This record gives sequence, C-alpha cells and structure tokens, in this order.
Amino acid sequence: METVEQTHEAHVLVVILSIQGHINPLLQFSKRLFSKGIKVRLAITTSVAKSMHTKVCPISFETFSDGYDDGFKKEDGIESYLERSKLVGSQTLGDLIKKLERLGNPISCVVYDSFYPWVLDVAKQFNLPGASFFTQSCAVCNIYYHVQQGLLKVPVDSPTVSIPGLPLLAIADLPSFVSVYGSHPGVRTIILNQFSNIDKADWLLFNTFDRLEDEVVKWMSNLWPIKTVGPTVPSIYLDKRIEKDKDYGLDLFDPRSEICMNWLNKRETNSVIYVSFGSTASVAEEQMKEIAWALKGGNKYFLWVVRESEKRKLPSDFAEEVWEKGLVVQWCPQLEVLSHKAVGCFVTHCGWNSTLESLCLGIPMVELPQWSDQTTNAKFVEDEWEVGLRTKVDENGISRREEIEVCIREVTEGEKGKEMRMKCDKWKQLAKEAVDEGGSSDKNIEEFIRSMLCTIR
Repeated sequence: METVEQTHEAHVLVVILSIQGHINPLLQFSKRLFSKGIKVRLAITTSVAKSMHTKVCPISFETFSDGYDDGFKKEDGIESYLERSKLVGSQTLGDLIKKLERLGNPISCVVYDSFYPWVLDVAKQFNLPGASFFTQSCAVCNIYYHVQQGLLKVPVDSPTVSIPGLPLLAIADLPSFVSVYGSHPGVRTIILNQFSNIDKADWLLFNTFDRLEDEVVKWMSNLWPIKTVGPTVPSIYLDKRIEKDKDYGLDLFDPRSEICMNWLNKRETNSVIYVSFGSTASVAEEQMKEIAWALKGGNKYFLWVVRESEKRKLPSDFAEEVWEKGLVVQWCPQLEVLSHKAVGCFVTHCGWNSTLESLCLGIPMVELPQWSDQTTNAKFVEDEWEVGLRTKVDENGISRREEIEVCIREVTEGEKGKEMRMKCDKWKQLAKEAVDEGGSSDKNIEEFIRSMLCTIR
C-alpha cells in the first residue's frame, strides 16, 4: 500500500490530558503520524511538564496552562476544575497557536483528548479542523452517548440493557457512572461532555481496532466519521515499523525499570503473576488486603505495583514478609513486564490501556474492575474476547482471597487458561495486522492524513 506523500507542510497540534492513561495513547498516535511524515507537536499542561519523566522522543513538546500549574488536587473539586480549565486553557492554548504562527510554524489541524471538548471550540476560532481522540473503547463510548442523548435512562430500572452494536449487558457490566447512579457526579459530567459538540468535529479517532469491536464500530460509523487507529502500543511489540519505539516515552511516575527487570530475569517462564491497577484507580482497603492475602497464600511469584498513595492499605510489613516470592514497587515499565517470558498472568483493573496491552502481548487476565469503564471492559474480556476471568464479588462488592486464588489458579493452570492463551495468540495477531502496513488501523491513519491535507490545500 502506498503511503501519503511526505512533501506537504502539515503541522498537527496534539492536545493531551494530564493523566497517564490518556497521555500514552495520544503520544503513541502522534508517533504514528510523525512516522508518516507529518510534523507533530504535543501540547501538555504546565503541571505535566513539571512532573514528567521523559525518554528519547522524536516529537516536540509545548506547554499551556489549564489553571492548575501545580497539579489538580481533589479538594479543588471537579466542578471548579471543569470551569477553570476551560476558561484558562482556552486562552493559553489560543495564545500557543498564535505564538507558533508568529514563529513560522502555523498549525494545520488540532487533535485533542475527547475529555477536552473545549479544544475544538478553540480550533474553530482559528478556522482549523479538529479531531477528537477517544481513549476508551467504542463500546463504552456508545453507552455514554446513549446516556448523554437520553436514549438510556438513568438510574437504570431493568436488570439488563440492550444497546445497538453491543451484547446484552447486565447492570454490573455498565460503566460505574451509569450503573451506580449519582456516583462521582463531577467525573460523570466530564465523561458525558465528550459528546457536547461531537457533531462539529471533523474526525473521531478511537484507540481500538475493527476486528476487536466489529459490530459497535459498524453501528457508530453510521452516525459519525469515526476511524479506529489502535491499538496505540509501541511499535516494537506489534509491527516494528517505527524504529526503536519500545515505550511510550513520557511517565508521570518513576518506572523503576532496573529493579523490576532484574527481578523478573531470575524467574522461570510463566511463573510470575503481574498485578497492577493503573495510574488512577483507588482500591478499597479491604479489597487491597484480600488481594495481598491471596498473593501471599498462593504458590506463585508475583510482581505488584502499589502506588505511593495506596501503600497504606497493605497489611503491615507485607512487603517484608513476602520478599522471597513477591516484589512490591510503586510503578513499573508495564510493557516490558507484560512482554517478559516470566509473566504468565495479569491481575488487572481492566483499564482500557492495560486491556489493550495485555491483548497485544498475549497475556491472559484475572479481572478486578474498580470503577469507570473497567466493568464494561471486563465484560468484553471475559465473554466476548474470552481471554480472562472476572472475579466474583460478595454483597459488599469485595472479591475475597479464595475467589482471587481460584481465578489465578484457573488462568495459570486450568483448562480455561489453556483456551485463553490460544485466544490471546489470536487477538495478538489481529492487533498486529491492524497496525501493520495495509491493516485497518493503518489505512484509517492514512485516510485521516489525506483528508486533513485536503482541508489545508
């Protein structure tokens, strides 16, 4: 397949939300554009610039203020953040676009995180086309769209929900902001605001691939100009078309790579359980203790990522007591860990990035979804893609140690686990095909670039 010509003057500004799970896919998509001859600049908030750990990255960074240059704190309140970030961000991002034009680097197109819908309004002020980038699955976005449009009434008053393009969903399969009415109202507003001006966007880009969400992609394509451009995982793990692209390149936490990899190198193939709940999920203290006891009582080595803010929830002296079989770290290079031969199972919250990474690297999952889109992702992981087991919860919403142990044992040693590994190999190959030359996501990126060039000629 021929690629787009690389003699144009296209210059894309990619505006990134200051959350690790949103930074990674947008940064990786930017690398894809750059590899195809597009000039790309990343616009990150001042607070991210202050705290990030960067590696070699071919893409230029610019900063803008969202009004929280020292970082957002929970006590500030989500509602205040929404108002202030839009007010301040609109001004400073507009100033950045004007500055780049004065310096002879005019912007041709703006790609922005869908959680920042106001960025599209800024782009249109400068007569620039805009592409909204969705960092969650098409299935989850479809559910939120139905809520935002009033097509799915909340609170949900039936045991199951039928939505076009999706399998029949139980209440527990819905995103937490839908299933638990009134929970986290500020975050729910951000989620639903993604669709507030969606009809004004020139393109909608999704971090998924056609074969993974075939039915819902087809249904959504009848509504909007959507393009699947994922999975946005560093090239070395998939198609290897971007040279030396082995990690995302921007961390908000110190990944402690050497400690983790040295420890894994001493373990045998498929002997380690990797446990991580991402960069934002907060696990209940009772649940943390149940996980700890399950890992301690099992017969497997484990590597557990416990962020500094979560450490207090562990049983006292836990890390010291399990040092012979377990390593507890504050952060790790997840892609390197998941691709290591020693890792045989991923105990995960089912955040979308972690789910895609596990699929792309062929690792079966034990699922402990906590909130947001994770419950819906878990439904698909277990029932649609058949690469994981979701732990059952008791009347208090807690997965007990015995349940966790059973699921880990089944995934690593049981017949279901063998079937899952076969399915994992299938999805790993399909993900590679999607991003490789001529694959569905590769074609969509090429089409996006061609369409964008038509708007600036």
